[in-house]
Amino acid sequence: MQAVLCSSSRQEQRLWRWRGWRIRYSFRCLPAVSHQPPIILIHGFGANLNQWRDNLLPLSQHYPVYGIDLLGFGGSEKAATLYSSDLWAEQVYDFWRSQINRPAILLGHSLGALVAITAATRHPDMALRLMMITLPPAREDLVAGWVADAARRAESISANPLLVRLLFYTLRQPGLLRRVLGSIYSSSERVDGDLIETFAQPPQERGAARTLGYLVRSRTQPNFSPSTRLMVESLQIPTLLLWGRQDRVVPYFQAESVAARSPMVDLHTLPGGHCCYDEEPELTNQAILEWLERTW
Repeated sequence: MQAVLCSSSRQEQRLWRWRGWRIRYSFRCLPAVSHQPPIILIHGFGANLNQWRDNLLPLSQHYPVYGIDLLGFGGSEKAATLYSSDLWAEQVYDFWRSQINRPAILLGHSLGALVAITAATRHPDMALRLMMITLPPAREDLVAGWVADAARRAESISANPLLVRLLFYTLRQPGLLRRVLGSIYSSSERVDGDLIETFAQPPQERGAARTLGYLVRSRTQPNFSPSTRLMVESLQIPTLLLWGRQDRVVPYFQAESVAARSPMVDLHTLPGGHCCYDEEPELTNQAILEWLERTW
């Protein structure tokens, strides 16, 4: 599991091999804070470590910060395999054991939050604190029985490889990406050229269309994720839950329901939308740093 320097112009980005697959990560640490517990940033669906564009540097003034691309996303390998939150959680845990190996702080957004809470509950030795920016519910938390079976059958139809490839080649067009991101972001000025490039570049890589097919197919599997409800109820470490009041992807009303399930969860509301960490980075960074300071 030897880490190697990446040839990227971003000098802090590196490559690591996990189960034979290429994984990209970034690392930034100032000597003055090297003794502090490190933060591991875990991105959401379709994103990558570059989307922490206004979080990584400010947070690294106070803590060592790692960003990691989940398998199938960003600069990590577009693997032909079934995906699940358990697979990504094991990736994060093995990365932690290989590159860090001391108690850390997990910070995930959306899918990354699901991966972070899965890793924290599966491997309590790795996490001192958990921070989640929007936690999507698992399928079984929303529907069960025959309703869940019917939903899986409908999704299986949409997972047709030809339809998925057509969708893939359509969605990676910058113009359409701008419209899609504009429907997600509550702050239109943040949907700029850098953000479009963050989402548009990885799909150009070889194998990306095939990987999207695996991702869609994986989401139809009943074991894609453990129950978020049960994981929240089992939390044993202080947890910060950040949620944008204008979230159009996972509505804000679900935030209070999540927070009510565990006394370990502190809910902090932000004015932005689903990507509030990028829409309101200063407020997000401030909330993170102040909460960490209070909970030590």
